[in-house]
Amino acid sequence: MTDEIESNTDAEPEIENSAPKKKKSPIGRAIFLLLTAACFVYLYYRLNGAAMREGLSLVDYMSGVFASVDWVPWLFLMIGYSLFYFVIDTLVVTKAIGWFIEPIKFRDIAPIRASAYIISVFNEQIGKGAMAYYLNKRDQIPGWEVGSVMLFIMFCEIYYLLIWATIGFAFGADTLPENLRDTFALIPYIALAASIFLIGWIAYFRGMILPNNKFKDRRIFHAFRNALPWHYGAFFLLRSPALLAAVIVYTTALNLFGVEASLLTLLPYLPVIFFAAAVPTPMRAAAITFWVLLFPDNEGQMAAFGFVQHNFFILFNAAIGLVFWRRAQRELFD
Repeated sequence: MTDEIESNTDAEPEIENSAPKKKKSPIGRAIFLLLTAACFVYLYYRLNGAAMREGLSLVDYMSGVFASVDWVPWLFLMIGYSLFYFVIDTLVVTKAIGWFIEPIKFRDIAPIRASAYIISVFNEQIGKGAMAYYLNKRDQIPGWEVGSVMLFIMFCEIYYLLIWATIGFAFGADTLPENLRDTFALIPYIALAASIFLIGWIAYFRGMILPNNKFKDRRIFHAFRNALPWHYGAFFLLRSPALLAAVIVYTTALNLFGVEASLLTLLPYLPVIFFAAAVPTPMRAAAITFWVLLFPDNEGQMAAFGFVQHNFFILFNAAIGLVFWRRAQRELFD
């Protein structure tokens, strides 16, 4: 088995190096910029309209919104949440690596995960790629195996958010704005289709479907070949405390911004918004703008809330990474 893995390791880089590198299409970048601009144009239109209704300039209107927030409790709330998220996130990575590669200690993963948050400011998925590179360099764990675990985590995160979005819709559908109710009503159907796909996905990688197909034998699918159904369930259970904490934190934060909200109101919203924010597309801008759609009677508060919540979270996580940065560099290069 070891010889087979080593031969595959040697062969795959040759195949990759021989493949011509594709240049990124300028059309995709142009679409990205146009959609991002459209989000902010729409946001400006809504905010300017709200300011005009109150007889204020946009600057004065937004200054009043920011001045009305109780910032000190909000700051402590978000710092506590960010630290809690870091612990849960690191625990998930620790367990996933232990499942599919080899047992590793939480304290040995923490500097890697924290340092990856710095790169995640630009792109969450690139941050996970940096973790794979780090583990390969520091612990000599084969890069394809680590990359496979990161791919497994990203795959499971989609389902984890979809499950909670479905639960949230089941309990909080009546609290949704009428203009978005039909859109959110698609969530159960998407969840059903995703469940059928997941069953087929697991069956395929367990050899129950198309057993002679060689595509699943690629090293990048190492984690999926070894994953049992309970691994997917365990991921959901390990990750869920972060989402449940977010519902409490965001509900409290909304009230600090002067917007009344309940836990059931946010339960169907947050999984969808978090998914949008994690996707490396214009959806990051849309995730901020989405708050205005969800609470149309509080345009200014929700624009400020969406911008501050999202950016504080990713920037404070990056600050956690800076705390571990020197240790990470020492472990990587010494």
